[in-house]
Amino acid sequence: MSRVETISTSSPVDITVSGRSDSEYSSFSRYGDGPSWTTNALVDNLSSSPTLRLTAGQLPGGNINVDENIFPLLPPLLRGHPDVHLRNGVMNASRSADPDAENAFFVADLSQVYRQHLRWQACLPEIQPFYAVKCNPDPYVLRLLAALGTGFDCASNGEISQILDIGVDPSRIIYANPCKAVSFVRNAGKVGVSCMTFDNEDELYKIARAHPGAQLVVRILADDSKSVCAFNIKFGAALATVPGLLAKAKELNLDVVGVSFHVGSGCYDPSVYTDAVMRAKTAFDMGTEAGYQFSLLDVGGGFEDALFEQAATFLTDAIATYFSDRRGIKVIAEPGRFYVSKAFSLATNIIARRAPSADAGPTNENSEAQPDRPSVMYYINDGVYGAFNCILFDHQTVHPYVLSMGGSFHVASSEPVANSSVWGPTCDSIDCVCPATQLPGALRVGDWLGFDGMGAYTVCAASQFNGFAVSRVIYTTGGFGATALEVRRELAKFAMADRHGL
Repeated sequence: MSRVETISTSSPVDITVSGRSDSEYSSFSRYGDGPSWTTNALVDNLSSSPTLRLTAGQLPGGNINVDENIFPLLPPLLRGHPDVHLRNGVMNASRSADPDAENAFFVADLSQVYRQHLRWQACLPEIQPFYAVKCNPDPYVLRLLAALGTGFDCASNGEISQILDIGVDPSRIIYANPCKAVSFVRNAGKVGVSCMTFDNEDELYKIARAHPGAQLVVRILADDSKSVCAFNIKFGAALATVPGLLAKAKELNLDVVGVSFHVGSGCYDPSVYTDAVMRAKTAFDMGTEAGYQFSLLDVGGGFEDALFEQAATFLTDAIATYFSDRRGIKVIAEPGRFYVSKAFSLATNIIARRAPSADAGPTNENSEAQPDRPSVMYYINDGVYGAFNCILFDHQTVHPYVLSMGGSFHVASSEPVANSSVWGPTCDSIDCVCPATQLPGALRVGDWLGFDGMGAYTVCAASQFNGFAVSRVIYTTGGFGATALEVRRELAKFAMADRHGL
């Protein structure tokens, strides 16, 4: 990789940022004009300072000091636009003699998580989100959402422990796994987690033995044919079986408090929520006939970022139609990817390349017959056994872009592109990140590719297959406006409450 050159700082590290808004830091172009490896002076100052502090030292409206080490046992919490930290990570890698310096890395923008929460509150103010921990159990994400008052959808003892360990009350957890090990059910009772789902008779027998005081939620089938990841093949009770399940619960002296459904992860047709809520109302009526007075409706997950407002409209209208009298009924949901998908970006290093020699003619006798076949193969240092497991397990399609090329963050619009493929670092042939894409044919070993929207079902399921490390995460609260300040304020308040055992 070419030697990195940076412009010298033109102001002290401690700078006054009052008066600046997030929008001033939200328009960094990835490929700006200018010398190699440079950004403007202010951005370089912000990104290179490991201990940047606000001049005021305090947040507006409170006396909580602002510092990177809000949680001393976690990685530093930086400031600045995520693109700044992507570039900064690339520059740091080029300077370092550490053999792991060029490893792929994430940048997590916690202000994006916060903005999604505000969006949820604006569109679905009467539905409390219970974040699906399995989507991304990142320690900062969990703490921020806990500080904002969300509940948590947990599916195992490990996830329950992770939430309880950060100081969340067990009443804010729903054990939303309809098929649990007996030991897991028993442990949930010991730690005070009472709310849990079921969808079959055997589960009722287990709960009656291991946690008879549980508050149960019957999970019913919903139409999941319009989602990327369908669940009906594994979970959910058909409506025809619900009366029998409720009768068995009565016989076992178990308390059933409500109904849940899930339209599938990554729902691309939000109109299915209407039918799901109608089914839930039918199950509520069955509960009344069985002698129960249900008080909980769990509308599950499936919320896609691009379709969220549309989904909120369908849900709101359906609940108003089928649950016109909601007195005594709490409504919750289990969003996951909605909160975190766009909050994480990934920087990967090109570690190898296969392409025809510039001095040689075509070597593939079929190349003329296959004009769309990738002519350049790029190999990067993360793949489907790591962060890109979302391709295999979550059916995602990723889109690479050039983060740096030839020692520069600027790629001219006239740069020739070629049919390319992108591959992970392992020796497994299924480790294909992108089978066909358009990238500059002149990219070389040492250049960097970026990937946005990498927050859902990525790092949480990454393995160390073939001895490759899981990509680390760099955290930022975003720009220097009100949103970033509010994120830090909420985290600091949560940290202080936890230290005092509150």
